[in-house]
Amino acid sequence: MRKNIIVCLIAGTMAALSAGCGGGAADSHDHHGHESHAHDPADHEHHHDHNHNPAHEHGEKPAADDSDEITLSPAMAERMGVKTEVVQPGEFHEVIKATGRLMDAPDGASVVSAPIAGVVTFARGINPGSAVSRGTTVATINPGAVAGGNPNSVAKAALDAAKRELDRLEPLYKERIVTASEYNAAKRAYEEARAGYSGAAASGRAVAATSGTITSMLVSQGQYVAAGEPIATVSGAKSLVLQVDVPERYYSSVSSVSDAHIQLPYSSQMLTISDAGGKKITAPAMVTSVKPGYIPVYFSLANDGSLLPGAAVDVYLLCNAVSDVLSVPVGALSEQQGKMFVFVKLDDECYTKVPVETGASDGRRVRVTSGLHGGETVVVEGAVTVRLAESSGVVPEGHSHNH
Repeated sequence: MRKNIIVCLIAGTMAALSAGCGGGAADSHDHHGHESHAHDPADHEHHHDHNHNPAHEHGEKPAADDSDEITLSPAMAERMGVKTEVVQPGEFHEVIKATGRLMDAPDGASVVSAPIAGVVTFARGINPGSAVSRGTTVATINPGAVAGGNPNSVAKAALDAAKRELDRLEPLYKERIVTASEYNAAKRAYEEARAGYSGAAASGRAVAATSGTITSMLVSQGQYVAAGEPIATVSGAKSLVLQVDVPERYYSSVSSVSDAHIQLPYSSQMLTISDAGGKKITAPAMVTSVKPGYIPVYFSLANDGSLLPGAAVDVYLLCNAVSDVLSVPVGALSEQQGKMFVFVKLDDECYTKVPVETGASDGRRVRVTSGLHGGETVVVEGAVTVRLAESSGVVPEGHSHNH
């Protein structure tokens, strides 16, 4: 039953394409200016002989037999999102394809650390993904829950004692009852005690140093932590760093890298570094690789919320520019039986399939090394629709380009 429904849908689509493109034998004759008398075989052959078309001889349109022509009405093409582009020689960058990883910029991420040793209790509502502001309490540390007491309480007692001694000696020093050395010793003891005491530690609050999102919780509720131990990470995600690992064999080319395209793994979106306000921030000689056989190259870029810190991405590094190159968008190419084709628009309702050979890709465009000469109008979006029309095999009776 399901197979019959699919067959019917395909048949309906082909019928619509046939109606939109050809409109019937009689309509086709009217459109192309043929008279209503019977066709002479020689006349019919003349109308379909593209090899005698001057425009074709001059390379304005690819030569094609009528059997290779694909018809698609302008209304159907517009409805199905078919778009075209005139192929012209232009600038194309040499490309190094590599892998990279998006990371938080140093000023966009922070670690929440325990101010004192003790047992962790996370604040209510704190979970991975929670938004926090700078100064927000992420957790409290209870030092009294473990043996050994609270070292900060001892420091507080020492500070209080030193302060009392300094307060006692200060008026006596003014009256010259105690010597300067005694007073200075008391003052120094007070400063040392104050340095050993932490007000933040006394509160036991571990707070966020930057605004952002909790990206990881490094300890569990009720776990014992030492003073200074990380308990959570916060990502601002406003700016990111892209690290690209480039094989060492491309060392001589890396210095010419000016920009990059990024293919996100969770989206069809292709991002250009410069479009995101980014730039290359390192040269190979400035950094040391931690991955044997590779050179790390870094880019900075802004994050509008569409980029996920930690994501692995495919990167197309743009190197030296080459001029006078024919290229087409990636979406213009269609692969059939291991060969690459593009669909060239011949007139308002007629297309033909042209085999091409391709070279390097920068992720957005692909270099065409043969098959096109420039000036052709190529389908760059909606090639699937044209291919579907091709499979219908519909050519209007008497159709010819010898207008």
